[in-house]
Amino acid sequence: MSDGVGTAPAVDGGVARLVTEGADLLTLAGVGDGNLLELQKQFGVRATLRAETLVLSGTPGAVDKAAPVAQRMIDAARRREVIEPDDIVRFSLDVSADSSNGPRLVLPGVRRVVQGKTTAQSAYLQAMLDYDVVIGIGPAGTGKTYLAVAAAVDALMRKRVKRIVLARPAVEAGESLGFLPGDMQQKVDPYLRPLYDALEDMMPAERVQKSIETRVIEIAPLAYMRGRTLADAFVILDEAQNATRAQMKMFLTRLGVNSRAVITGDKTQVDLPSRDDSGLFQVERILPGIEGISFHYLSESDIIRHRIVRDIVRAYATDADTGA
Repeated sequence: MSDGVGTAPAVDGGVARLVTEGADLLTLAGVGDGNLLELQKQFGVRATLRAETLVLSGTPGAVDKAAPVAQRMIDAARRREVIEPDDIVRFSLDVSADSSNGPRLVLPGVRRVVQGKTTAQSAYLQAMLDYDVVIGIGPAGTGKTYLAVAAAVDALMRKRVKRIVLARPAVEAGESLGFLPGDMQQKVDPYLRPLYDALEDMMPAERVQKSIETRVIEIAPLAYMRGRTLADAFVILDEAQNATRAQMKMFLTRLGVNSRAVITGDKTQVDLPSRDDSGLFQVERILPGIEGISFHYLSESDIIRHRIVRDIVRAYATDADTGA
């Protein structure tokens, strides 16, 4: 049982005993027992590690709810995944499912395994392996860009594509590009920095630099895509809510033979003069039902940044709903 997913834990009254054999106990407990403390906080139970057993005690109802989350913690610790208190919060929001059965991308250059941390993220990652065009929509921090870049790097390393093209609309720059210092690349780099960051997390820095120099990886403003045909490529359009309708059509019609595209966007962060100008809203309306295209929606429960980000997203959503 040391490398598999544990079975459902047995709960006897107000006590559950979960076998931790094969799990890294330091990973399971967390720094300063932070993971166990978070489990206790979330469910109002007492969590104690004894030899190769995690014991949960409390009211029967609380233990019933905490046990599946504790089992997911143990399974993750067996896989030597990093577990932090924020992960316990996510597990508690998603106790009905286990993302560990989803796809796992092994990136040998950085000795990293990338997989969805929630059910929705796993489904999103699987879609990028199965469909020609995937459209991921959700709030900030849900892993839309990170997982897309991971899928692109995985496809490149496995030689399923010959290059990666990462694009972003630079709408914030607008007419002001000419007032910024440097050449055109230096002017737009600040708007493309999140793509560089994700990429550098997936590949050794020197390989990223060499790949950019040899054009195996291209990071460019969306406007640079006009008039091109992108064959044998994994193409990502990030921040798609800021692509106009014309830009979105232009991007989608760039795809050539053996190419895949992932479009990511957050409908709550449109920087265009009017939300109606957004190409993301248009494709959401006109493209569902086309074979080879898959839409995936992520929510606040999929946020993998600091837990306060989830609360901030929820607060803004509530404010928008009330029209305050």
